[in-house]
Amino acid sequence: MGCAHLAFCMKKTVHQRWLEKETRLQRAASSGAHSCRMRGRSHMENARLHGAPENQSRVPPVFILTGIPGLEARSIWVAALFCCLYLLAILGNSLILLVVGKDRSLRKPMHLFLSMLAGSELGISLSSLPTVLNVFLLDVREIGIDACLAQMFFVHSFSIMDSGVLWAMAFDRFVAIYNPLQYATILTNSRIVMIGLGVAVRSVILTIPLPVLLRGLPFCRANILAHPYCLHSNLIRLPCADITVNSRCGLFVVLSTFGLDSLCIVLSYIMILKTVLGMASKEGRLKALNTCVSHICAVVVYYVPMIGVSMAHRFGKHASPLLHSVMANVYLLVPPVLNPVIYSIKTKEIRRALRKFFSQKSSL
Repeated sequence: MGCAHLAFCMKKTVHQRWLEKETRLQRAASSGAHSCRMRGRSHMENARLHGAPENQSRVPPVFILTGIPGLEARSIWVAALFCCLYLLAILGNSLILLVVGKDRSLRKPMHLFLSMLAGSELGISLSSLPTVLNVFLLDVREIGIDACLAQMFFVHSFSIMDSGVLWAMAFDRFVAIYNPLQYATILTNSRIVMIGLGVAVRSVILTIPLPVLLRGLPFCRANILAHPYCLHSNLIRLPCADITVNSRCGLFVVLSTFGLDSLCIVLSYIMILKTVLGMASKEGRLKALNTCVSHICAVVVYYVPMIGVSMAHRFGKHASPLLHSVMANVYLLVPPVLNPVIYSIKTKEIRRALRKFFSQKSSL
């Protein structure tokens, strides 16, 4: 009995010594790892101070996309709403493009510009669709810097294209009302193509510097975005470096696109109103103004949310995150959803072409 007790005590003592040895080894390993990390940090600091290149050790930043704050518990319903809105936007604009391209009677300047508007809004929807659905459907919120900058480029390019097409449509309405007899000779198909190409090239050239300048900046803060997609006004707040050039470049792009386009639209409508008021018959004035209603609605639907987002980013720094999120999503989704509906209701030729298209499909 005594031998058994002695053996048990010896076994327990050996086990305790083994545990103490393992504990000492773990402590030594952790202290060694900590000293290695500290040496690594001091090495990076010395490299930074002495101008050594640190691009080799810099990890590309990852951004965190944000949904709608406060509605996390109802994510299924929010995801269903966004899916329906995207479906309406894609189907509506695709249908406008299909009808205008198929019906030869719609090869008029106004309808060709409408197809350009539908194409740019389709581009906006498809550019933002992957990340928005990832956030609301799959709860995947991380996005790399290259993917984020690429999305920002396409969203802003198509938005600038939208603005340019709206200005071209305002010019089209001015020519149609001011000089209806020479309308077809002024706005020929070749000139319309040149206007469309000019709008597209302008949007691409002016948008390229934005992601290029951002890509060269270091990001060392909490890279949390305010929206489920990437915008320049949101990304420009995150770098831990001087952003004066980026800010001035962004301001120049805004003034030379949205500012100039909105000014030209206002001037076009001032000339339209002056021409309409000079008409003799009341019926002629009403008929002329009625041709502008759908375009005025499209301008309001586009510019009001855009101004709201800009004002929220500029002056609403202490506003609720819910306000920023709602305004950004309204700016993103409302124009592509509503514009096909507006033009389908207010444009007689589009209504007739849609009825013809669906009657042919039903007969098949």
